[in-house]
Amino acid sequence: MIIDFHTHIFPEKIAEKTIDFLSGVCQATPCTNGMYGGLKASMQEAGIDISVALPAVTKASQMSSVNCFAAQYQDAPIISFGGIHPDCTDYKTALREIRDMGMKGIKLHPDYQDRYFNDIQYKRIISYASELDLAVVVHAGVDPKCPEDVHCTPKMARELLDEVKPVKLVLAHMGGNEMWDDVENYLVGEDVYLDTAVVLDRMSQEQFLRMVRSHGAERILFATDSPWAGQKEFVKILSEMPLTDVEKDKIFYKNACKLLNLSGES
Repeated sequence: MIIDFHTHIFPEKIAEKTIDFLSGVCQATPCTNGMYGGLKASMQEAGIDISVALPAVTKASQMSSVNCFAAQYQDAPIISFGGIHPDCTDYKTALREIRDMGMKGIKLHPDYQDRYFNDIQYKRIISYASELDLAVVVHAGVDPKCPEDVHCTPKMARELLDEVKPVKLVLAHMGGNEMWDDVENYLVGEDVYLDTAVVLDRMSQEQFLRMVRSHGAERILFATDSPWAGQKEFVKILSEMPLTDVEKDKIFYKNACKLLNLSGES
């Protein structure tokens, strides 16, 4: 069994425009068309059983439409999380609505939400999400949108961990895209999940393996960031890593099953 814990899909009416815009920002060529059908075809080619779709809410007024779209995808092969913006007027009601719509978690993107991760609003949102048993995935580290102004550094994440003690927090891109030395200094060994989205073909294998062994394979999640990385390619990279079968099983699906409250049977 393989679960990709970090992917993106968009409504058909905006997918092409959104992908074109993000391609320019990221200076990257997408691996799918950014829609449900494109992701499903990619999964079939890669041998992936479940993908978790993560919506980014860039302003509070988008929350309703984003979450209505996300609520359509709550069964395999694609399970979508909800989205919330720190400027929403009633974050507790918003989080309960996301839970009641059947979603198992939320996505936060500090760079696109123009808020630093140690902001009190994020701390409150994540604390209450933990009370509701919702997983929280956060973009961490450098983002092409504003590479000189990182909104979620490993140091900020450590502050939140120490104060909030979240139950199911996932820091994307191995805890901090392009800031992995700081991740090792501030986050490795702490009670937080790290995902492999968009980094498996970029960070050194030596550092990746060291972080897996130091942090614990039970807190690493296989992820691609599709359409910004190829699912088939990332499955191959991780499969060929000098990890034990037990470690690979944890990373490929067992840890994700725990966060998604799935049975975990292969």
